[in-house]
Amino acid sequence: MANQSGSVYGLTLLCPIVNDDRAVPSHDLQIREFLATLPTDERSPFALAPGTHMARLVVMDDVVYVGMPACEEHLKSKYLIFETNCDADIDAYFTGLARSIPEHLDAVWSHCTGYPGVRDLPAFLSYMKACQLETTFFFAAVNDKSVTDTLKALQTQRAVADFIATHPVPRGAAEAAATQREFVEFMRIVQAAPAPRPGLRPGSGANRRAIQTGGHNE
Repeated sequence: MANQSGSVYGLTLLCPIVNDDRAVPSHDLQIREFLATLPTDERSPFALAPGTHMARLVVMDDVVYVGMPACEEHLKSKYLIFETNCDADIDAYFTGLARSIPEHLDAVWSHCTGYPGVRDLPAFLSYMKACQLETTFFFAAVNDKSVTDTLKALQTQRAVADFIATHPVPRGAAEAAATQREFVEFMRIVQAAPAPRPGLRPGSGANRRAIQTGGHNE
């Protein structure tokens, strides 16, 4: 179905930004300035919020005229574009955002026309869904896999590549048996290791140490 691929939901919002000549700086500039301060690693608000595979926020000033035979058109206002691929349906996802990062949502969307705030959850859900466009293309190359499952798979892939790189082809039965024993122990550690935190690269130093020691990447 549109907007959904397997268990992954593709969400695109187009939210009109308040046009107020008295606002200094303008509302679109305030959004840009706030977004510029947000971290993009595991400290990102969308890494803290549950179920986000990817998220992107963009301020669109206008549409681009590409020349004939296209018609020259212009937007009536500037828009905030929000794109995300998430685990759950949008009601569950929006509710998770509202409960985990309400201050970030209000800091951005309070500059959009008609935004009710997260305190009134039904109104918040209604507003966000009213701004939704149909999604037919997905950024995250996943299907039926949660964020946690995907991160765990990427971590395992990187760990196996590291194991292969550090273990040359065995010469003789004795070396082969030793490598096999090491691989069995290695897989035990890999399976016991926690998944990386969202926003933290699966191949990062913290995650590699978790594999090597069997510890936690906290």
